[in-house]
Amino acid sequence: MSLHIGQRIKEELERQGRTKVWFAKEISRTTAACYHIFQCPTIDTGLLETISKKLHHDFFQDLSANSNIK
Repeated sequence: MSLHIGQRIKEELERQGRTKVWFAKEISRTTAACYHIFQCPTIDTGLLETISKKLHHDFFQDLSANSNIK
């Protein structure tokens, strides 16, 4: 089963105790856009890089670990 990256980002944000308002500000998006990100099973790599840096978490590694590619 593939990783739902939006849900994973939301989980990490909550694990860190960060608010959605903080997150929106950090990635230069509206709060509504952030809620949309949480619903998306896929994401643009440039945006994922920004999110990874802001949350100090390598989401690319999460995706690789859950990949079905052999």
